[in-house]
Amino acid sequence: TLGQKVSPDTMASVSCTVRTKVSPDGTVTMSSETSTISAADPPTLSLTLSKVAPEGQPSVTLKSGSVMPAVGLGTWKAGPGIVQTAVTEAIKRGYRHIDCACDYGNEHEVGAGIKAAIASGICTRAELWVTSKLWNTYHAAEHVELACRKTLTDLGLDYVDLYLIHFPIATKYVPIEKRYPPEWIFDPDSKDPKEKMMIPVNVTLRETWGAMEQLKEKGLAREIGVSNHSCQAMMDMLKWCKYPPAVNQVEIHPFNAQASFTEFCKEHGIVVTGFSPLGAASYSWLDAGVQQTVLSDPTLAEIAAAHKKSVAQICIRWQVQRGLTVVPKSVNPERQSANLAVDDWALTDEDMEKILALDKRIRYNDPGDFCKGFGLPNGYPIYA
Repeated sequence: TLGQKVSPDTMASVSCTVRTKVSPDGTVTMSSETSTISAADPPTLSLTLSKVAPEGQPSVTLKSGSVMPAVGLGTWKAGPGIVQTAVTEAIKRGYRHIDCACDYGNEHEVGAGIKAAIASGICTRAELWVTSKLWNTYHAAEHVELACRKTLTDLGLDYVDLYLIHFPIATKYVPIEKRYPPEWIFDPDSKDPKEKMMIPVNVTLRETWGAMEQLKEKGLAREIGVSNHSCQAMMDMLKWCKYPPAVNQVEIHPFNAQASFTEFCKEHGIVVTGFSPLGAASYSWLDAGVQQTVLSDPTLAEIAAAHKKSVAQICIRWQVQRGLTVVPKSVNPERQSANLAVDDWALTDEDMEKILALDKRIRYNDPGDFCKGFGLPNGYPIYA
Protein backbone atom coordinates (compact mmCIF):
# COMPACT_ATOMS: atom_id res chain seq x y z
CA THR A 1 0.00 0.00 0.00
CA LEU A 2 1.51 3.33 -1.03
CA GLY A 3 2.08 5.66 1.91
CA GLN A 4 2.14 2.85 4.50
CA LYS A 5 5.08 2.98 6.88
CA VAL A 6 7.14 -0.18 7.26
CA SER A 7 10.16 -1.05 9.33
CA PRO A 8 13.44 -1.45 7.42
CA ASP A 9 13.80 -5.11 8.42
CA THR A 10 10.33 -5.95 7.13
CA MET A 11 10.25 -4.76 3.54
CA ALA A 12 12.82 -2.99 1.41
CA SER A 13 11.34 -2.73 -2.04
CA VAL A 14 8.28 -3.48 -4.06
CA SER A 15 8.59 -3.85 -7.82
CA CYS A 16 5.38 -3.56 -9.79
CA THR A 17 5.20 -4.42 -13.48
CA VAL A 18 2.04 -3.28 -15.24
CA ARG A 19 1.18 -5.00 -18.52
CA THR A 20 -1.23 -3.44 -20.95
CA LYS A 21 -3.25 -4.91 -23.81
CA VAL A 22 -4.71 -2.64 -26.44
CA SER A 23 -7.63 -3.99 -28.44
CA PRO A 24 -8.20 -2.79 -32.03
CA ASP A 25 -10.95 -0.43 -30.82
CA GLY A 26 -8.50 1.28 -28.48
CA THR A 27 -9.67 -0.33 -25.22
CA VAL A 28 -6.81 -0.75 -22.73
CA THR A 29 -6.78 -3.50 -20.10
CA MET A 30 -4.06 -3.71 -17.48
CA SER A 31 -2.69 -6.42 -15.20
CA SER A 32 0.08 -6.26 -12.64
CA GLU A 33 2.53 -8.44 -10.79
CA THR A 34 4.28 -7.50 -7.54
CA SER A 35 7.13 -8.98 -5.58
CA THR A 36 8.49 -8.23 -2.10
CA ILE A 37 12.13 -8.47 -1.14
CA SER A 38 13.34 -8.34 2.46
CA ALA A 39 16.43 -6.22 3.16
CA ALA A 40 17.58 -3.40 5.38
CA ASP A 41 17.35 -0.68 2.73
CA PRO A 42 14.64 2.01 2.70
CA PRO A 43 11.49 0.96 0.77
CA THR A 44 11.20 2.01 -2.88
CA LEU A 45 8.61 1.53 -5.58
CA SER A 46 9.43 1.13 -9.26
CA LEU A 47 6.73 1.13 -11.91
CA THR A 48 7.34 -0.12 -15.44
CA LEU A 49 4.72 0.64 -18.08
CA SER A 50 5.52 -0.67 -21.57
CA LYS A 51 3.81 0.17 -24.84
CA VAL A 52 2.55 -2.90 -26.68
CA ALA A 53 0.98 -3.52 -30.06
CA PRO A 54 -2.81 -4.01 -30.12
CA GLU A 55 -3.88 -7.53 -29.25
CA GLY A 56 -3.73 -9.81 -32.27
CA GLN A 57 -1.10 -7.76 -34.09
CA PRO A 58 2.55 -8.74 -34.59
CA SER A 59 5.27 -6.60 -33.07
CA VAL A 60 9.05 -6.48 -32.69
CA THR A 61 11.07 -5.49 -29.64
CA LEU A 62 13.93 -3.06 -30.18
CA LYS A 63 17.26 -3.42 -28.42
CA SER A 64 16.13 -0.74 -25.93
CA GLY A 65 13.04 -2.75 -25.03
CA SER A 66 10.65 -0.52 -26.96
CA VAL A 67 7.86 -2.44 -28.69
CA MET A 68 7.20 -1.48 -32.32
CA PRO A 69 4.08 -2.71 -34.17
CA ALA A 70 5.31 -4.79 -37.09
CA VAL A 71 2.80 -3.47 -39.64
CA GLY A 72 2.52 0.27 -40.06
CA LEU A 73 0.67 2.61 -42.37
CA GLY A 74 2.90 4.16 -45.03
CA THR A 75 2.01 7.73 -46.06
CA TRP A 76 4.37 8.35 -48.99
CA LYS A 77 2.45 9.52 -52.08
CA ALA A 78 -0.80 9.71 -50.12
CA GLY A 79 -2.40 12.71 -51.82
CA PRO A 80 -3.47 16.01 -50.26
CA GLY A 81 -6.99 16.09 -48.91
CA ILE A 82 -6.93 12.30 -48.46
CA VAL A 83 -4.25 11.64 -45.87
CA GLN A 84 -6.07 12.96 -42.81
CA THR A 85 -9.08 10.71 -43.30
CA ALA A 86 -6.87 7.76 -44.27
CA VAL A 87 -4.81 8.05 -41.08
CA THR A 88 -7.84 8.37 -38.82
CA GLU A 89 -9.54 5.43 -40.54
CA ALA A 90 -6.38 3.31 -40.28
CA ILE A 91 -6.11 3.95 -36.54
CA LYS A 92 -9.81 3.11 -36.19
CA ARG A 93 -9.14 -0.20 -37.96
CA GLY A 94 -6.34 -1.09 -35.55
CA TYR A 95 -3.14 0.51 -36.87
CA ARG A 96 -0.90 1.87 -34.15
CA HIS A 97 2.18 2.49 -36.30
CA ILE A 98 2.23 5.48 -38.68
CA ASP A 99 5.23 6.07 -40.97
CA CYS A 100 5.74 9.58 -42.31
CA ALA A 101 8.48 12.02 -43.39
CA CYS A 102 9.19 15.67 -44.04
CA ASP A 103 9.73 14.91 -47.72
CA TYR A 104 6.27 13.42 -48.14
CA GLY A 105 4.84 16.92 -47.76
CA ASN A 106 1.78 15.78 -45.80
CA GLU A 107 2.81 15.64 -42.14
CA HIS A 108 0.33 18.37 -41.20
CA GLU A 109 -2.48 16.19 -42.56
CA VAL A 110 -1.06 13.09 -40.86
CA GLY A 111 -1.02 15.07 -37.62
CA ALA A 112 -4.63 16.14 -38.14
CA GLY A 113 -5.60 12.50 -38.66
CA ILE A 114 -3.83 11.45 -35.47
CA LYS A 115 -5.44 14.30 -33.54
CA ALA A 116 -8.91 13.31 -34.76
CA ALA A 117 -8.36 9.68 -33.73
CA ILE A 118 -7.20 10.64 -30.25
CA ALA A 119 -10.02 13.19 -29.82
CA SER A 120 -12.62 10.57 -30.72
CA GLY A 121 -11.26 8.18 -28.08
CA ILE A 122 -9.95 5.53 -30.49
CA CYS A 123 -6.52 5.60 -28.89
CA THR A 124 -4.15 7.70 -26.81
CA ARG A 125 -0.87 9.21 -27.97
CA ALA A 126 1.02 6.72 -25.83
CA GLU A 127 -0.51 3.82 -27.77
CA LEU A 128 0.79 5.08 -31.13
CA TRP A 129 4.16 4.55 -32.78
CA VAL A 130 4.96 7.49 -35.06
CA THR A 131 8.04 7.47 -37.29
CA SER A 132 9.38 10.46 -39.22
CA LYS A 133 12.55 11.24 -41.14
CA LEU A 134 15.23 13.93 -41.42
CA TRP A 135 15.53 15.31 -44.94
CA ASN A 136 18.79 15.71 -46.87
CA THR A 137 18.93 19.52 -46.58
CA TYR A 138 19.04 19.40 -42.77
CA HIS A 139 22.05 17.17 -42.16
CA ALA A 140 24.29 19.90 -40.68
CA ALA A 141 24.31 19.65 -36.89
CA GLU A 142 22.71 23.07 -36.43
CA HIS A 143 19.73 22.12 -38.63
CA VAL A 144 18.81 18.67 -37.28
CA GLU A 145 16.80 19.83 -34.26
CA LEU A 146 15.23 22.61 -36.34
CA ALA A 147 13.94 20.02 -38.80
CA CYS A 148 12.73 17.67 -36.08
CA ARG A 149 10.81 20.46 -34.34
CA LYS A 150 9.17 21.44 -37.64
CA THR A 151 8.00 17.85 -38.03
CA LEU A 152 6.69 17.81 -34.45
CA THR A 153 4.81 21.06 -35.05
CA ASP A 154 3.22 19.70 -38.23
CA LEU A 155 2.29 16.42 -36.53
CA GLY A 156 1.02 18.19 -33.41
CA LEU A 157 3.20 15.97 -31.19
CA ASP A 158 5.70 16.50 -28.40
CA TYR A 159 7.90 13.63 -29.58
CA VAL A 160 8.20 11.00 -32.30
CA ASP A 161 8.76 7.37 -31.40
CA LEU A 162 11.38 7.01 -34.13
CA TYR A 163 13.33 9.58 -36.16
CA LEU A 164 15.39 8.37 -39.12
CA ILE A 165 18.02 9.93 -41.38
CA HIS A 166 16.08 9.56 -44.63
CA PHE A 167 19.07 9.15 -46.98
CA PRO A 168 22.87 9.06 -46.55
CA ILE A 169 22.87 12.17 -48.74
CA ALA A 170 23.55 15.71 -47.49
CA THR A 171 22.42 18.56 -49.75
CA LYS A 172 22.60 22.34 -49.55
CA TYR A 173 20.44 23.89 -46.84
CA VAL A 174 17.12 25.44 -47.83
CA PRO A 175 15.49 27.55 -45.07
CA ILE A 176 12.08 26.32 -43.98
CA GLU A 177 10.53 29.73 -44.63
CA LYS A 178 11.83 29.68 -48.21
CA ARG A 179 10.44 26.28 -49.27
CA TYR A 180 9.08 23.31 -47.37
CA PRO A 181 9.49 20.49 -47.97
CA PRO A 182 12.65 21.43 -49.86
CA GLU A 183 12.84 18.24 -51.95
CA TRP A 184 15.87 17.43 -54.12
CA ILE A 185 16.51 20.52 -56.26
CA PHE A 186 18.17 23.44 -54.47
CA ASP A 187 16.16 26.16 -56.25
CA PRO A 188 13.69 24.97 -58.92
CA ASP A 189 12.83 28.60 -59.82
CA SER A 190 16.39 29.83 -60.27
CA LYS A 191 17.62 31.01 -63.67
CA ASP A 192 21.11 29.85 -62.74
CA PRO A 193 21.54 26.23 -63.90
CA LYS A 194 24.06 25.69 -61.07
CA GLU A 195 21.28 26.33 -58.56
CA LYS A 196 18.50 24.58 -60.46
CA MET A 197 19.89 21.18 -59.54
CA MET A 198 20.70 18.93 -56.63
CA ILE A 199 23.70 20.33 -54.73
CA PRO A 200 25.51 17.83 -52.45
CA VAL A 201 27.46 19.28 -49.51
CA ASN A 202 30.24 17.95 -47.31
CA VAL A 203 28.47 17.00 -44.08
CA THR A 204 29.60 13.75 -42.52
CA LEU A 205 27.31 11.05 -41.16
CA ARG A 206 29.14 11.40 -37.87
CA GLU A 207 28.12 15.06 -37.57
CA THR A 208 24.49 14.34 -38.41
CA TRP A 209 24.28 11.34 -36.09
CA GLY A 210 25.74 13.33 -33.20
CA ALA A 211 22.85 15.79 -33.56
CA MET A 212 20.38 12.90 -33.83
CA GLU A 213 21.71 11.53 -30.54
CA GLN A 214 20.97 14.89 -28.93
CA LEU A 215 17.34 14.60 -30.09
CA LYS A 216 17.12 11.31 -28.20
CA GLU A 217 18.66 12.81 -25.08
CA LYS A 218 16.24 15.76 -25.20
CA GLY A 219 13.24 13.44 -25.57
CA LEU A 220 12.22 14.79 -28.98
CA ALA A 221 12.75 11.33 -30.48
CA ARG A 222 12.39 8.21 -28.33
CA GLU A 223 14.41 6.13 -30.80
CA ILE A 224 16.74 7.15 -33.63
CA GLY A 225 17.78 5.29 -36.74
CA VAL A 226 18.58 5.47 -40.43
CA SER A 227 16.99 4.75 -43.78
CA ASN A 228 18.56 3.65 -47.07
CA HIS A 229 21.91 3.14 -45.33
CA SER A 230 24.18 0.27 -46.39
CA CYS A 231 25.83 -2.35 -44.20
CA GLN A 232 29.14 -0.57 -44.77
CA ALA A 233 27.72 2.71 -43.43
CA MET A 234 26.37 0.92 -40.36
CA MET A 235 29.65 -0.92 -39.77
CA ASP A 236 31.36 2.45 -39.57
CA MET A 237 28.66 3.96 -37.32
CA LEU A 238 28.82 1.11 -34.84
CA LYS A 239 32.50 1.88 -34.19
CA TRP A 240 31.93 5.42 -32.92
CA CYS A 241 28.26 6.12 -32.17
CA LYS A 242 26.99 6.67 -28.63
CA TYR A 243 23.56 5.24 -29.48
CA PRO A 244 23.47 2.62 -32.27
CA PRO A 245 20.71 3.00 -34.86
CA ALA A 246 17.59 1.24 -33.58
CA VAL A 247 16.10 0.78 -37.05
CA ASN A 248 17.17 0.86 -40.69
CA GLN A 249 14.32 1.36 -43.17
CA VAL A 250 15.09 0.12 -46.68
CA GLU A 251 13.34 -1.08 -49.83
CA ILE A 252 12.32 -4.72 -49.42
CA HIS A 253 9.90 -6.78 -51.48
CA PRO A 254 10.04 -10.24 -53.11
CA PHE A 255 12.12 -8.87 -56.00
CA ASN A 256 14.59 -7.23 -53.58
CA ALA A 257 14.80 -9.55 -50.56
CA GLN A 258 18.06 -8.16 -49.08
CA ALA A 259 18.71 -11.40 -47.20
CA SER A 260 22.35 -10.68 -46.24
CA PHE A 261 21.48 -7.14 -45.24
CA THR A 262 18.68 -8.23 -42.92
CA GLU A 263 20.87 -10.89 -41.30
CA PHE A 264 23.59 -8.31 -40.65
CA CYS A 265 21.07 -6.03 -38.96
CA LYS A 266 19.66 -8.84 -36.81
CA GLU A 267 23.19 -9.78 -35.75
CA HIS A 268 23.73 -6.22 -34.51
CA GLY A 269 20.34 -5.69 -32.90
CA ILE A 270 19.04 -3.32 -35.58
CA VAL A 271 15.41 -3.74 -36.58
CA VAL A 272 14.70 -3.60 -40.31
CA THR A 273 11.64 -1.89 -41.76
CA GLY A 274 10.77 -2.65 -45.38
CA PHE A 275 9.25 0.11 -47.47
CA SER A 276 7.55 -0.43 -50.85
CA PRO A 277 6.68 -4.02 -49.84
CA LEU A 278 4.47 -4.47 -52.90
CA GLY A 279 7.18 -3.52 -55.37
CA ALA A 280 6.82 -1.05 -58.22
CA ALA A 281 3.29 0.21 -57.61
CA SER A 282 4.48 3.58 -56.25
CA TYR A 283 7.03 4.16 -59.01
CA SER A 284 4.82 4.96 -61.98
CA TRP A 285 7.49 7.11 -63.63
CA LEU A 286 9.75 4.13 -64.30
CA ASP A 287 9.91 2.76 -67.82
CA ALA A 288 8.12 -0.47 -68.70
CA GLY A 289 11.35 -2.47 -68.73
CA VAL A 290 11.87 -1.76 -65.03
CA GLN A 291 8.22 -1.85 -64.01
CA GLN A 292 8.10 -5.55 -63.17
CA THR A 293 5.16 -5.75 -60.84
CA VAL A 294 5.28 -8.00 -57.81
CA LEU A 295 1.51 -8.19 -57.58
CA SER A 296 1.17 -10.08 -60.89
CA ASP A 297 3.92 -12.63 -60.21
CA PRO A 298 2.55 -16.17 -60.84
CA THR A 299 4.41 -17.77 -57.93
CA LEU A 300 2.97 -15.27 -55.49
CA ALA A 301 -0.47 -15.71 -57.03
CA GLU A 302 -0.22 -19.48 -56.53
CA ILE A 303 0.77 -19.09 -52.88
CA ALA A 304 -2.00 -16.55 -52.32
CA ALA A 305 -4.60 -18.90 -53.78
CA ALA A 306 -3.42 -21.74 -51.53
CA HIS A 307 -3.89 -19.59 -48.42
CA LYS A 308 -7.01 -17.81 -49.71
CA LYS A 309 -5.27 -14.47 -49.30
CA SER A 310 -4.34 -11.60 -51.61
CA VAL A 311 -0.85 -11.32 -53.11
CA ALA A 312 -0.41 -8.12 -51.09
CA GLN A 313 -1.09 -10.04 -47.88
CA ILE A 314 1.43 -12.69 -48.91
CA CYS A 315 4.09 -10.00 -49.46
CA ILE A 316 3.41 -8.42 -46.08
CA ARG A 317 3.22 -11.71 -44.19
CA TRP A 318 6.51 -12.79 -45.80
CA GLN A 319 8.26 -9.80 -44.25
CA VAL A 320 6.61 -10.14 -40.85
CA GLN A 321 7.49 -13.85 -40.75
CA ARG A 322 11.13 -12.92 -41.39
CA GLY A 323 11.06 -10.80 -38.23
CA LEU A 324 10.91 -7.50 -40.11
CA THR A 325 8.56 -4.56 -39.86
CA VAL A 326 6.74 -3.23 -42.91
CA VAL A 327 4.89 -0.05 -43.91
CA PRO A 328 2.48 -0.62 -46.83
CA LYS A 329 0.63 2.48 -48.02
CA SER A 330 -3.11 2.46 -48.63
CA VAL A 331 -5.87 5.05 -48.38
CA ASN A 332 -8.52 2.40 -49.10
CA PRO A 333 -10.14 1.29 -45.80
CA GLU A 334 -10.74 -2.30 -46.93
CA ARG A 335 -7.15 -2.69 -48.12
CA GLN A 336 -5.91 -1.15 -44.89
CA SER A 337 -7.71 -3.85 -42.94
CA ALA A 338 -6.47 -6.60 -45.27
CA ASN A 339 -2.85 -5.39 -45.01
CA LEU A 340 -3.09 -5.55 -41.23
CA ALA A 341 -4.66 -9.04 -41.12
CA VAL A 342 -1.44 -11.05 -41.27
CA ASP A 343 -1.01 -12.41 -37.76
CA ASP A 344 -3.45 -15.32 -37.43
CA TRP A 345 -2.00 -17.42 -40.26
CA ALA A 346 1.46 -18.33 -41.54
CA LEU A 347 3.34 -19.20 -44.70
CA THR A 348 4.94 -22.63 -44.89
CA ASP A 349 8.70 -23.09 -45.02
CA GLU A 350 8.30 -24.04 -48.67
CA ASP A 351 6.36 -20.82 -49.33
CA MET A 352 9.11 -18.76 -47.70
CA GLU A 353 11.76 -20.45 -49.83
CA LYS A 354 9.78 -19.94 -53.04
CA ILE A 355 9.35 -16.24 -52.32
CA LEU A 356 13.01 -15.78 -51.43
CA ALA A 357 13.90 -17.42 -54.77
CA LEU A 358 12.08 -14.57 -56.58
CA ASP A 359 14.83 -12.14 -55.55
CA LYS A 360 16.14 -10.26 -58.59
CA ARG A 361 17.90 -7.46 -56.70
CA ILE A 362 15.62 -4.95 -58.37
CA ARG A 363 15.58 -1.55 -56.70
CA TYR A 364 12.92 0.94 -57.71
CA ASN A 365 14.05 3.67 -55.30
CA ASP A 366 17.69 4.21 -56.27
CA PRO A 367 19.31 7.69 -56.16
CA GLY A 368 21.96 6.29 -58.46
CA ASP A 369 19.27 6.36 -61.15
CA PHE A 370 16.70 9.04 -60.35
CA CYS A 371 19.25 11.68 -59.27
CA LYS A 372 20.50 11.77 -62.86
CA GLY A 373 17.42 13.87 -63.49
CA PHE A 374 18.52 16.39 -60.87
CA GLY A 375 21.62 17.61 -62.67
CA LEU A 376 24.04 14.86 -61.60
CA PRO A 377 25.20 12.89 -64.69
CA ASN A 378 26.10 9.82 -62.60
CA GLY A 379 23.25 10.19 -60.14
CA TYR A 380 24.07 9.62 -56.47
CA PRO A 381 24.96 5.90 -56.32
CA ILE A 382 24.65 5.12 -52.61
CA TYR A 383 24.29 1.39 -53.36
CA ALA A 384 27.27 1.10 -55.74
